[in-house]
Amino acid sequence: MITRTRRSLAFRIGVVTVVVALISVLVAALVSLGLVRGVAQREGRRQLGREAVLVAGLAPRRTVAPKVRTLLVKSGIRLVLVGADGTTRGRLPLPAGDVRALLAGRDISRVETLDGQRVYVEGRPQDGGGAVALVQTARLTPNDQREFFRRELLACLIGLVVAGVAGALVARRLARPLQHTAAGARRLAAGERSVRITPEGPAEVAEVADAVNTLAGELEHSEARQQDFLLSVSHELRTPLTAITGFSEALADGVTTGDQVPPVGAVLLAESRRLDRLIGDLLDLARLQAADFPIEPVPVDLRGLLRESATVWGARCASVGVLFRLEEPPDPLLVTTDPTRVRQIIDGLAENALRVTPAGAPIVLAVRAEGAEAVVEVRDGGPGLTPQDFADAFNGSVLYQRYRGIRRVGTGLGLAIVHRLAIRLGGGAVAGPAPEGGARFAVRLPRTQRPSGESARI
Repeated sequence: MITRTRRSLAFRIGVVTVVVALISVLVAALVSLGLVRGVAQREGRRQLGREAVLVAGLAPRRTVAPKVRTLLVKSGIRLVLVGADGTTRGRLPLPAGDVRALLAGRDISRVETLDGQRVYVEGRPQDGGGAVALVQTARLTPNDQREFFRRELLACLIGLVVAGVAGALVARRLARPLQHTAAGARRLAAGERSVRITPEGPAEVAEVADAVNTLAGELEHSEARQQDFLLSVSHELRTPLTAITGFSEALADGVTTGDQVPPVGAVLLAESRRLDRLIGDLLDLARLQAADFPIEPVPVDLRGLLRESATVWGARCASVGVLFRLEEPPDPLLVTTDPTRVRQIIDGLAENALRVTPAGAPIVLAVRAEGAEAVVEVRDGGPGLTPQDFADAFNGSVLYQRYRGIRRVGTGLGLAIVHRLAIRLGGGAVAGPAPEGGARFAVRLPRTQRPSGESARI
C-alpha cells in the first residue's frame, strides 16, 4: 500500500500565499500596462500636436527645411503636406475626410489605422491655405517598454518576498496552536485525562482547543462515573454472595441443622433472588445499548395498559398501607409502541416509588394525551428529591450512592433502565417534584412510532 506524504499546513499556506501574490502582481501588471499605454498615447498625441503646430509655422509655402525633416525622421514621425487644392505630398496618404477637415480650417487629432498600423495623426491648417499633418506609430518606445517591465519584475520579486514572509508568519500562527492541540489529543487518546490545552491563535483554532478540553473533561467525568458504578455493582454483588457463601458453608459443615434449616433456606432464596434481580438489571442496561435490542411496536391502548398495572400495584400498595390512585382519560388513548417495554417502564417507576413512600402517603399512576404525545406518570408522596437529584436521577447508581444508608434504595439501575427504554421507544423521561410532595417521573411517548433511538421532546 502506497502512503502519501501529507504536506504541512504551514507549507500549504506559504504556497497559497506566494501563488496569490504572484497572480496579484501579474494582474496588476496587465492592468497597469493598459493604463501606461493610455497615458503614453495621450502624451504622445499632445507632443505630436505641438510639433505639428511648430512645423505648420515653419512651412508657409509647402516646403520644410531639410534639418526639420531629418529631425522628424529620427523621431519616427512622417510628414504630410496638404496643398490648398487638396493635393498631398508625403510618404503616407491621408484619408479624404482628414484632408477636407484641414482645408476647412479645422485641426485633426485622432488615432487611426493607416497601412495596417495604429498611428497618431495630428494635423494643423496653415494661414496661407493648405495644412501640415504629422503621423507617428502609436506604441511605447522600446526604452519605455523595457523600463516598464523592469519595474514590474522588481515589484513581482518584492511581492513574492513579502508574500512568502507573511505566509510563513500566518502559517506559524495557525499551525503552532493546532500542533499543540494535536499533541494534547494524542495524550488524551493514550489515556491521560488531565490534559488541558491553552486556547490560542484565531478564534476558530481556539475553538478546537476548547472542544478538546471539553471532551477531556467529559471523558474524565464519564470514566469517574463508570468507576463509581463498577464499585457500586461490585459491592452489591458481593453482599448477597457473602451471605449465600456463609450460610451455604454452615449447611455444608453441619453447623445449621434441624429447625434452623428453613430460615437459612429462606435467606438463601432471598439473597439469590436479589442477586438475580441485580444481574437482570445489568443485562437489561447492557442490552439497551445494543443496536439489536428488540422493539415490537403494535397499536396499544395506554389507558387499558395502565389499568392492568393499577390492578397489581394497587394491591401491593394496599398491603403496606400506601394510598393508591389511578388518573386516566375518559376515552381510550391509542399509541403505536411496544406494550411489554411500556409495562416494564411502569413497573420500574412504580417499584421505585413504592420503595420510598411511607404508609399513609399516596402513589399516583397517571396517563394523558398532550398533542402528538402520550404522557405516563408515576408520582409519590415520599421524601422527594433535590433539584440536583432530579438532574442526576437517570444516571445509573448516582442516587443509589447518594442515599445508600439514608433511605431504602434498590440496585441503582432502575431509573437508568427506564430512561433508556423510553429513548428506544422514541420518547424520553423527565424527573421533577410532585404535587403530592414527593417525586414525579414522567415518560413521553409519541402517538405514532418513531425510529428507535430518536429522542422526543421532554
